Amino acid sequence: MLDLLSNFATLEFKQVAMWIIGALLIYLAIKKEMEPSLLLPMGFGAILINLPNSGAQHIIDVMFRVGIDNEFGEIMPLVLFIGIGAMIDFTPLLTNPKLMLFGAAAQFGIFFTLCLARLVGFDLNDAASIGIIGAADGPTAIAVSMELDSKYIGAIMVAAYSYMALVPLVQPPIIKLCTTKKERLIRMDNTQGKQPSKMTKILFPIVVTIIVGLVAPDAVALIGFLMFGNLIRECGVLNSLSETAQKVLANLITIFLGITIAARMRADEFLTPDTLLIIGLGLFAFIFDTFAGVMLAKLMNLVSKKKINPMIGAAGISAFPMSARVVHKMGLEEDNQNFLLMHSIGVNVSGQIASVIAGGLILSFFR
Repeated sequence: MLDLLSNFATLEFKQVAMWIIGALLIYLAIKKEMEPSLLLPMGFGAILINLPNSGAQHIIDVMFRVGIDNEFGEIMPLVLFIGIGAMIDFTPLLTNPKLMLFGAAAQFGIFFTLCLARLVGFDLNDAASIGIIGAADGPTAIAVSMELDSKYIGAIMVAAYSYMALVPLVQPPIIKLCTTKKERLIRMDNTQGKQPSKMTKILFPIVVTIIVGLVAPDAVALIGFLMFGNLIRECGVLNSLSETAQKVLANLITIFLGITIAARMRADEFLTPDTLLIIGLGLFAFIFDTFAGVMLAKLMNLVSKKKINPMIGAAGISAFPMSARVVHKMGLEEDNQNFLLMHSIGVNVSGQIASVIAGGLILSFFR
């Protein structure tokens, strides 16, 4: 009987606090339907890893070492990029290439947050890793923070994925604060321009990989896997593989990635003042990314004959496709005939590319 009750004697308050955090993530996944494929395994993993003498600790540690932290690189995030690439349709971006500007603008929060993190006392590599939370791209955040050997990988991963899931809560208030009612009512032309040819769609991922490889060599693995997934989609001869990558592969890796992240959610490592500060800095990065995208659209409206609805600039934060959906929904709430989905998707996929390039630049500067 004493052996059965021994775990109760070793139970710490911090571990119970982590159970509560895990339960909150599970609640958000189930009740609020906020990225359940991510938050549910993360929440359950946080509970598993924080049970006294948990038999799950060893296997989760092994999964982390094999899938994320190993000599060959961050396998699971990179494989997940194949699935994400297979999901992305670059047609809206190829039809209107200037949308790429919004994806670039929405990465400013990464570099501002990096500077802010450095000012509050984090060393350079940790500050760079914290800044990449603003990429709104979980796999990129994991890859960069692992390559830079950050001490705060757990907090960074949780912040990155949690804010991705919380985009529907974080972005709307910021967008409304940055825009007027009149601006939110701007209707954009939804008539599609000249559609890209099949050859263009096939060449696009290849050309982007080559260009990024020349400009930011450290981003080649990230952009290469993303564009390889897109090439599978667009080539037209691997439809079954494309469908598998979009559904089975992406979902399976996401589940395992979510629960594996829990390896860095142990109470003694996670419940620290630095963790709270990192989560706060991550929120700042998301807010500033949203602000920068909206402000660029407002700036372009000063010189453009065809007005742009500034809300679409917010979709440049890369959280694909949640941010695009948020912008589209907000447009319909203002005017039920204002369809912004095509434009916001174009901005969103440009943000996906820009976030990977930003991650590569961070690695080039600080590794």
